[in-house]
Amino acid sequence: MSNTNLLNETHNPALSSWIESANLENCDFPIQNLPFASFKRKASDEAFRGGVAIGDQVVDLQALFALNIFDGDAQAALELCAQAQLNAFMAMGKQYWSALRKALSLSLAKGSSLEAQISQCVVSQSDVEYSLPCQIGDYTDFYTSIHHATSVGKKFRPDNPLLPNYKWVPIGYHGRSSSIEVSGSDFKRPKGQTKAPTATEPSFGPSKRVDYELEVGIFIGNGNDLGEPISIENADDHVFGICLFNDWSARDIQGWEYQPLGPFLSKSFASTISPWIVTSEALAPYKSEWTRDLADPQPMPYLESEQNREQGSLDLNLQVLIATESMRNAQQEPVKLSESNFKDSYWTVAQMVAHHTVNGCNLRSGDMFGSGTQSGPNPDEAGSMLELSNAGSEPITLPNGETRTFLEDGDCVTMKGWCKKDGAARIGFGEVSATLLAAN
Repeated sequence: MSNTNLLNETHNPALSSWIESANLENCDFPIQNLPFASFKRKASDEAFRGGVAIGDQVVDLQALFALNIFDGDAQAALELCAQAQLNAFMAMGKQYWSALRKALSLSLAKGSSLEAQISQCVVSQSDVEYSLPCQIGDYTDFYTSIHHATSVGKKFRPDNPLLPNYKWVPIGYHGRSSSIEVSGSDFKRPKGQTKAPTATEPSFGPSKRVDYELEVGIFIGNGNDLGEPISIENADDHVFGICLFNDWSARDIQGWEYQPLGPFLSKSFASTISPWIVTSEALAPYKSEWTRDLADPQPMPYLESEQNREQGSLDLNLQVLIATESMRNAQQEPVKLSESNFKDSYWTVAQMVAHHTVNGCNLRSGDMFGSGTQSGPNPDEAGSMLELSNAGSEPITLPNGETRTFLEDGDCVTMKGWCKKDGAARIGFGEVSATLLAAN
């Protein structure tokens, strides 16, 4: 059975860092987190390389490798973190991920004898820009929120909202990885074919129903050989970590194109991820019990394990905020649209991995899964405007008096995530943010 979820000294909530900003209350990046990204200094000719967040700083892993103060597995891992993308490091597996995490935790802890040396390798987050943390070779978008699936189903298929396969199989489709970009990458309103319910034929033009989708991105670390499935007991060993993910959608294009083969141009125009990957090991304190309603079909044996029942769920709070162009011009703060929690997913990360590979499909380092829109059981926990506005029939009124059914040009959507519970340090995911621009 996997040991990925075991707690160790890196999770000690009493740990503090000599980087004082990491010790502040509600800091996203305390010493118990240590997430990974690819960064360089803003407006510099530097190459992108791996970094780890601590407080409001970034530890430059290329510079740290050059100091040669770690040894063994940790130093071997650092060498690969010095590259522009983290795929090679992620492919090393949890032995190396864990060794580097432990070495970083010890050296960044208050009282470390390495403070003077490592302080030379620290850069302020306000002075850096980010790239995608890894090359995303393949991207699969799942549909794990039964609340979202049912709500959307009612709008697209009122007579048959939840298809009979949903409770038996983790539904997903193969997405477009080339249009996934890092937070801050604004994008243009897409054009495509749409067909109004009363029209006799489709028309072409800019989408009128651009929407966000609040999702979690799941990164594969070490993959599997073609023809060799990953068992659900070993699935966690293959998951490097998690980020925040906004899967932008054009609902009017989607409604016309999605049958019989599913989403296409309605999804492939833009997707945005947060720069920081929070590792599976950092999330261990927040793994929780996963249950399935006894009235529902229970998972088939390849999707069932004692470990998945005990620790398959993740208590991850998710939030969506909007800042319209007029709000920004008036220097008004973004306003919350909704909050939900990843623990309400119908399917777990381990079940996604096991199902994706059960037919022999090979996953590779850097492959990413989207969780699907994360909506909770209550109306104010909806993870998309499609749900919040009841498919555009009930406009949302913002505090400044503006209304929205779907996104308008100039709207900036920001998503945040954090894990918090008694007996553990709060850890955050930073944020993912992007602005919708006018169509060409």
